[in-house]
Amino acid sequence: MTIGVIGSGAMGAGIAQVAAVAGHNVVVYDNNTAALEKGKASLTATLQKLQEKGKLANADEVLLRFSFADNIAAFTDCGLIIEAIVERLDVKKAVFADVEKAVSDTCILASNTSSLSITSIAAACRKPGRVMGLHFFNPAPLMALVEVIPAIQTNPELIPFAKELMLKWGKTPVIAKDTPGFIVNRVARPFYSEAIRICEEGIADMATIDWAMTELGGFRMGPFTLMDYIGHDVNYVVTETVFQSFFYDPRYKPSFSQKRLLEAGWLGRKSGKGFYNYADGAPIPTANKDEVVGTQIVERVLAMLINEAVDALYLNVASAADLDLAMTKGVNYPKGLLQWCDEWGADKCLEKLDGLYHQYHEDRYRASILLRKQAIGNKKIV
Repeated sequence: MTIGVIGSGAMGAGIAQVAAVAGHNVVVYDNNTAALEKGKASLTATLQKLQEKGKLANADEVLLRFSFADNIAAFTDCGLIIEAIVERLDVKKAVFADVEKAVSDTCILASNTSSLSITSIAAACRKPGRVMGLHFFNPAPLMALVEVIPAIQTNPELIPFAKELMLKWGKTPVIAKDTPGFIVNRVARPFYSEAIRICEEGIADMATIDWAMTELGGFRMGPFTLMDYIGHDVNYVVTETVFQSFFYDPRYKPSFSQKRLLEAGWLGRKSGKGFYNYADGAPIPTANKDEVVGTQIVERVLAMLINEAVDALYLNVASAADLDLAMTKGVNYPKGLLQWCDEWGADKCLEKLDGLYHQYHEDRYRASILLRKQAIGNKKIV
């Protein structure tokens, strides 16, 4: 089967690389010829580097599977097309409507969107049953997780097909309901937003929060370091999209602190400045390694994360197994949040949330009904 990829940026090129290494012929399309040439050069350099490191047997053979096009007519023979372009619903809908005119009636159309409605994208197509979400994580060749998201119109037969294909590509697929943020970008929001809130309140500074979450919480990166790494043009926009898509639910409310960084063009590592300053010689903030304060930070953020995961389970966003798999494979959490809840105790998690709710009287701290039910007698979630 020939795979088509729309977009030759980092994500599109990464998905194309995964498909080509798995043995498929791949057509990479971009209407920006300069971006297309850049993507081609990047793919060539990446594959040659992998060969030099002994991680790829024959880069030249893989490169022969690629073709690059600035006209969607090149997609004629594709069996699956994956779109990886800007996170704007109007743009995606227009592109899907155009692409559908150039492909066969049996070609499957997938979006790599991280948080937009697959159902809405499918509605722009003449055959919406062929549309689904395949959300890869950046960098696509290295990150194992792929969220498989059927729209309400999606032909049910496509779900096992997509899952099997992702397994053949060496990926770990999980099935997610078409709700804002799907699994990872929904459940992970408090990791960022609650950390910012703690900092804004003056409870602890960024370095201390990052230290607490890594050294005491076991997370691979602290929230401020991770937001700077992802880029505020991506991380903030996802938060804002999820907030708007959930009808302005306070649990997903964005932060002015992060919005101001975006407005200033301080996007994080990619721009040299974000929450931290990455310029040569810039002072490195030091953490206050008070374990009492650190433990309070970890428990507050963790209670929020667990609550999101439990509520996603309650609302059938995904199975318990897929929810935990998504967070460990998609954002490298030290363990699944539902497993963590069972180890920590639903009663302890509820006590922490109710304490925050009574302190702030804000709906962002409301506990999931499932967590409240399981806390009675401290029953397990899974």
